[in-house]
Amino acid sequence: MTITRRQTLFVGAAAIAAAALGQAAVPAHAANDLEELSKKFTGGKMPVAGKIKLDVPEIAENGNTVPMTVSVDSPMTDKEYVQEVLILADGNPRAGVATFHFSPASGIAEANTRIRLANTQNIVAIAKMNDGSFYTASKQVKVTIGGCGG
Repeated sequence: MTITRRQTLFVGAAAIAAAALGQAAVPAHAANDLEELSKKFTGGKMPVAGKIKLDVPEIAENGNTVPMTVSVDSPMTDKEYVQEVLILADGNPRAGVATFHFSPASGIAEANTRIRLANTQNIVAIAKMNDGSFYTASKQVKVTIGGCGG
């Protein structure tokens, strides 16, 4: 099989275009979007510390699967309830980890999941109440490599 000059130029141009598009879509040094997501979620309001319990391990031996429980102290009645809880990670390339939606029918404002963390970082939870107020809590999780520190 003989490769022509035209085929070689086409493959080379396609490779350059693919590389350029890949770099434009996700820059290697992209900044974490925690502030932007937080402001969008709260509408620019400052969340107050309290009402949220964030249960994550202090040390995670495997950043690929870190258990997390978030709960908000609320009676969950028609008059007072949690609408949403946003979970953010300040060390991941993209800060948004999860959003949980609640209603008075939920009974309790609690969610359990496993999250992925790129490295040692702070986990931030922001709760939106039905009256428009916001509460926050944060906790640092140290991610080790094979349990050897890191």
